[in-house]
Amino acid sequence: VWIPNPAYPQNFYFAWNTYPFNLFAFNTVFRYAIPVTIGVTISSALVAYGFSRIRWRGRDTLFYLCIATMMVPFQVTMVPLFIIFKQFGWVNTFLPLVVPAFFGAPYFIFMLRQFFRTIPEELSDAARIDGANEFVTMWRVILPLTKPALVVVALFTFMNAWNDYLGPLIYLRREEQYVLALGL
Repeated sequence: VWIPNPAYPQNFYFAWNTYPFNLFAFNTVFRYAIPVTIGVTISSALVAYGFSRIRWRGRDTLFYLCIATMMVPFQVTMVPLFIIFKQFGWVNTFLPLVVPAFFGAPYFIFMLRQFFRTIPEELSDAARIDGANEFVTMWRVILPLTKPALVVVALFTFMNAWNDYLGPLIYLRREEQYVLALGL
C-alpha cells in the first residue's frame, strides 16, 4: 500500500541534486540543534540547581511562575516575539531560535529540579566542609550524579530542535538558511 508500484528511484536522484539537502542538514545540526541543545542543557541545569539547592527569598514563588509559563502555548507569544526579534534585527538569522535556549526551558528546569532534590543534601554539605563553594559543589558533586537526567534533557532538546518546523518557518526566509524540516 505504501510502496509505489512502479517505484521511480530517479525521483530521489532528482530531488537530491535539485535541492541542497547537505546544507539543510548542516543548518539543522550545527547551526540550530547543537547550539540549542547546549544552551537548554546548561541553563536548565544552572537554574534547576538554584531552585533545588540554594535557599533564597521568593524561590518557590519564582519556581511556580516558571512552571506556569509551561501553560502558555507558543502561539500566544509568537507574534510579540517576532516583533521583538525584528526590532533587534534578528529575523533571517538563527539568533531568535538559539538565544532563547540559553534562558532555560521550564519543563527541563522542573525535571532537573526534581532530580536534584533526590540527591542527598549531605553530599553538598560534605563538599562545603571541604571548602567548595556552590559552583564547585554543583560542578563536581551534583552534576556528575545527574548525568542520566542531563542526557535525557539533551536528547529531548535535540529531537525537538530537529523536528521544529514552526520556529524556522517564522524566522528564516532565505533558502540557504533552511533546516531539513523547511527544506523538505
